Amino acid sequence: MNTQASKKANVSKWLVDNVIYVVLVLLVVGIVFASPDFLSMTNLINILSQSSSRIIIALGVAGILITAGTDLSAGRMVGLAAVISASMLQAGDYAYKMYPNLPELPLFVPIIIAMLATGFIAALNGVIVSKFHVPPFIATLGMMIGVYGLTSIYFDRPPYGAQPIGGLSEKFTTFAQRGLKIGSYEFPYLILYAIIVSLIIWVIWNKTQLGKNMYAIGGNPEAAKVSGVNVARNLIIIYTIAGLLYGLTGTLEAGRVGSATNNTGNMYELDAIAACVVGGVSLSGGIGTVPGVITGVLIFQVINYGLAFLGVSPYIQFIVKGLIIIVAVAFDMRKHAKKK
Repeated sequence: MNTQASKKANVSKWLVDNVIYVVLVLLVVGIVFASPDFLSMTNLINILSQSSSRIIIALGVAGILITAGTDLSAGRMVGLAAVISASMLQAGDYAYKMYPNLPELPLFVPIIIAMLATGFIAALNGVIVSKFHVPPFIATLGMMIGVYGLTSIYFDRPPYGAQPIGGLSEKFTTFAQRGLKIGSYEFPYLILYAIIVSLIIWVIWNKTQLGKNMYAIGGNPEAAKVSGVNVARNLIIIYTIAGLLYGLTGTLEAGRVGSATNNTGNMYELDAIAACVVGGVSLSGGIGTVPGVITGVLIFQVINYGLAFLGVSPYIQFIVKGLIIIVAVAFDMRKHAKKK
């Protein structure tokens, strides 16, 4: 009897600890059962491609959430990076170039400029939170509004006004839209970029002192400070890394879509936060993994793509996503309550 009870307890614990992966498997099984055609290599590539830029922004947000913070300005920073990079990478013969006299730049230059701009703004978030002790919600809410204004001023340029920044150079669209041909399939470069970023962030979180400090700050900032951790400096670095990832996301989104506006990236931060929560990142701080964040993003993309594939109303998709978030948070609270 004791052995049987122990087995049940172990199964129950395994389910609670791995509910996110169980949900993903059940979603895929359910959609495949309703439409076997869904399980094809083409659909898999499309889901991974659509998830790639969302994974990058989610990893940035996740680092901040692990410190028991949040970032509501992430989506607007994506938009700023998108308009900056797009404005500097328009084709030379495009009639509505923002900078008609700008010579053709190497691809990496505008991307780095965009990433530095968002990295600087995110660093300001870190300073405001760590040095002035403004709650992250308020600090990043104010920054979200300010960055949108800044992006709109940059975007609404004379003499053309607020028109989408299009006519992007072929090298830019190739960077974001093309892929590697393997057999009869083309695997978008976006997937490769997401894998590289995920590996780098995994190393930072798991193999560096910064990663250890990040988890320590999220778990108990006062204990971390007593242990000799420079909380302010580490928070600023973590916010800055997030900003660099937002900048990369913005450039990839501009290249993927083929244009940019001041509304590019709108609400991306809420999708990223939701994916992190579903992926097991605790809102109370100190807990989160790279595989969990990736899985959270994939769950939402499977929902979006799979339910659309089945012809389900977008309104019902919102209901399903909302329920998944609530269930994920409930399991997260139960799991961590048991550990206390």
